Amino acid sequence: MNSKQKMDAATGKDLSREKTIVRTSIIGIIANVFLAAFKAMIGLMSHSIAIVLDAVNNISDAGSSLITIVGTKLAGKEPDKKHPFGYGRIEYLSAMIISILVLYAGLTSLVESVKQIIRPETPDYSVLSLIIVAVAVVVKILLGRYVKGVGVKVNSDSLINSGEDATLDSIISASTLVAAVIFQIFHVSLEAWLGAAISLVIIKSGVEMLKGTISQILGERNDPELAAGIKQTVNSFPDVQGAYDLVLNNYGPDTWNGSIHIAVPDTCSADHLDRLIRGIQAEVYRKHRVILTAIGVYSVNTRDEEILAVQEKVREIVFSHPHVKQMHGFYLNKEDSTIRFDIVVSFNAKDRRALYNEVVADVQRAFPDHPLQVAMDTDFSEE
Repeated sequence: MNSKQKMDAATGKDLSREKTIVRTSIIGIIANVFLAAFKAMIGLMSHSIAIVLDAVNNISDAGSSLITIVGTKLAGKEPDKKHPFGYGRIEYLSAMIISILVLYAGLTSLVESVKQIIRPETPDYSVLSLIIVAVAVVVKILLGRYVKGVGVKVNSDSLINSGEDATLDSIISASTLVAAVIFQIFHVSLEAWLGAAISLVIIKSGVEMLKGTISQILGERNDPELAAGIKQTVNSFPDVQGAYDLVLNNYGPDTWNGSIHIAVPDTCSADHLDRLIRGIQAEVYRKHRVILTAIGVYSVNTRDEEILAVQEKVREIVFSHPHVKQMHGFYLNKEDSTIRFDIVVSFNAKDRRALYNEVVADVQRAFPDHPLQVAMDTDFSEE
């Protein structure tokens, strides 16, 4: 597949994803507007603060769907001079706005519920109003499952958050229905207290959504499954003796680029290395849709038994230290006796820099006549 074909395939996939998100969001808007209208009418007629707040929640859900559409459209803009990596991260911003709306709805509901506790009003339910609320519960459950399911399928945090919000709303509606039934049977109004409890659940959900989206905007560690798949693909090339230092940068859902180091025999020519690197880049994009913008090279000693013995001794010293996860890039240059290699120190180490210094000191004691060039690397997909 040439570069134009790859670009066309990627563009087609993006357009299909965008259409799916927009279509799902429009369904959400229509459903929520109708539910809000019915609930507002019932809430005002029955003097039920819980049902009125539920209607307000539906309006906020419709607003969330509108934000999702706008965010998706903006995220789909072509890269330009100012933003050469595209606008995909806008989707994370729209997901964050939805999280804030959920949090605001929870806080508003809590305030109104507390007011109702202090100055209660006697609700007046009718059979029709309870039937409509019951239908709304079913609609919200189905809508929440549908929206979240599509969100997971197309990797849209905005849709996932909207789906979770809809599921929470179904719980609110169900609780309102239970409170109404209790009032009808026992003449005890619990809806204000129930509204306060539900508000706390909504607030907690909003905070968790917000934390998740902020974490993505800040930049999270590599997806372990994706990282393992890329390394497996790179290692499948016959001349590659190891794949290390994978760094992935996320520029929106399913939009990745990154870099990696490969270990190759010191007998590789520049021409052979060039063909190998190009082949790796094409295969990684084909299988994982990740653009490797850079592939570094570690030269591996292959023709000197004495050097291989030194490498094994160094490996023993390095891995005698806890929290050293990996050693790679070993090369001994006989012209100046320099030994160079990289080590990966786990984040679980109490002091990563101190452990690195300890490893270097131990290797230097074992090989005092060899200048050392040791780099401390990070495993960005560490569990």
